[in-house]
Amino acid sequence: MGYQIAIDGPAGAGKSSVAKLVAKHKGYIYVDTGAMYRAMALYLLREGIKADDAPAVAAACTRAAVSIRHEGAEQIVLLNGERVNEFLRSEDVGQMASVSSANPAVRAHLLTLQQKLAAENDVVMDGRDIGTCILPNAPLKIYLTASSKERARRRHLELSEKGIKCDLGEIEQDIIKRDHQDMTREHAPLKQAADAHLVDSSDMTMEAVVARIIGLCDNWPG
Repeated sequence: MGYQIAIDGPAGAGKSSVAKLVAKHKGYIYVDTGAMYRAMALYLLREGIKADDAPAVAAACTRAAVSIRHEGAEQIVLLNGERVNEFLRSEDVGQMASVSSANPAVRAHLLTLQQKLAAENDVVMDGRDIGTCILPNAPLKIYLTASSKERARRRHLELSEKGIKCDLGEIEQDIIKRDHQDMTREHAPLKQAADAHLVDSSDMTMEAVVARIIGLCDNWPG
């Protein structure tokens, strides 16, 4: 079994960026489970299926093949054989993923692939329930968070740099709404695992967060 670093936390906390850098430093494979859920959400949006239509979502799982391959350091997400990386970061896809990821059929559909990757490779895996559900025995668990205000500021900056007009207040309200959805959903809600290290990045640079996690990994007795 490979070495596993599980990173959980709310939307906009910087999990993906941090996990990629930790994986690069350690020479591990980065597994973005959020991208897998977003790929499933993209399929539902394309099919016009509502996230709260549980039977339709469950049926859609049988038609949506989500897989991952790596080209160098880049993770390629495939939806029925189509590369969909460029479609996964929209707000619509993110909102759909937040709701549809609570569906047990969606979670079961993706769980096997995620656990197989972790069993066969040294991985850094980030998401909402990695340390609590997907990799409960991971030797190192991180709960990465930041204030809603700081997460909104980062998202606003990211969108503005792309030339996308957006309102900072609306972004923060969307983040607060998504936090509530993720933390109160019935199946695999977002929460800090009992043995996870809390890292609040509100006043930390990304480099400092990465150094903190690498230090925990290097000092881990296992």
